[in-house]
Amino acid sequence: MSERTTDHVYIDALRVTCIIGVLDHERTTPQPIQIDADIEIDLAEAGRTDDLTKTVHYGEVAVALADLARTTGYQLLERLAEHMAEVVLAFPRVEAVELTVTKLEPPIPEDIGATAVRIRRENRIGRGAHRAVIALGSNLGDRVANLRFAVGRLGSAVVATSQVFETDPVGGPENQGAYLNMAVVVETSLDPYALLRQLNRIEAEAGRERLVHWGPRTLDLDVIFYDDIVISDQHLTIPHPRYAERRFVLAPLHEIDPTRCPIGWESSLPPDAVHPRGPLASL
Repeated sequence: MSERTTDHVYIDALRVTCIIGVLDHERTTPQPIQIDADIEIDLAEAGRTDDLTKTVHYGEVAVALADLARTTGYQLLERLAEHMAEVVLAFPRVEAVELTVTKLEPPIPEDIGATAVRIRRENRIGRGAHRAVIALGSNLGDRVANLRFAVGRLGSAVVATSQVFETDPVGGPENQGAYLNMAVVVETSLDPYALLRQLNRIEAEAGRERLVHWGPRTLDLDVIFYDDIVISDQHLTIPHPRYAERRFVLAPLHEIDPTRCPIGWESSLPPDAVHPRGPLASL
């Protein structure tokens, strides 16, 4: 950001009961915390258009922060606040956030009202940002609308998009419908794990249910590459372990970052049914 915006969206006194703390009883007994968020975002376009997509949906932010608090179980307020900042900055159009996370009943043997941590973090997209390739797929519901939803939720982070390809399902249960697949390049300040969390949240918002391995889905978002780093652990593998075996990934990837495709991939892979459908905007 060249300068701080003067527009703000506030979430004040969001109260959640969760596991937070280092003491033995804090690891087993939930306690109340309060979350206050000052979100910096340019609201001029929303003010002109009355369009919710031109601002940040504070209800979605509040739910995301509350869910995070309930499910993480961190020891330190500092870690919880940092993770919450990552979540808020992952929403489209958000430029910065100042977060205060307060323990309302701190386990201190003194007369004290509360203890808190306050941090401010900026979204540095476009300023030393990381570059990631994301594969998108959908074979349930309105497939085009699902892809549009995902690209819209990624927002200004998207710097390149492939056309859409219609492909036969690979693996998983029989009698699945055909997929629509595409790929995008994003620039992001999020680390790979935070980016994965953002993608999982977008999938959930699109109604994805993880019921059957490789089963049909409203939306599937995979991190294929993140800069040139290599990660292999129980949570994330980068580059994606099977991308070089999947024509439905390589065809859109070749359009947006051909240097990432193995040499000779077009002739070496089985001729799966992968049919170009055209740009997403035209469908």
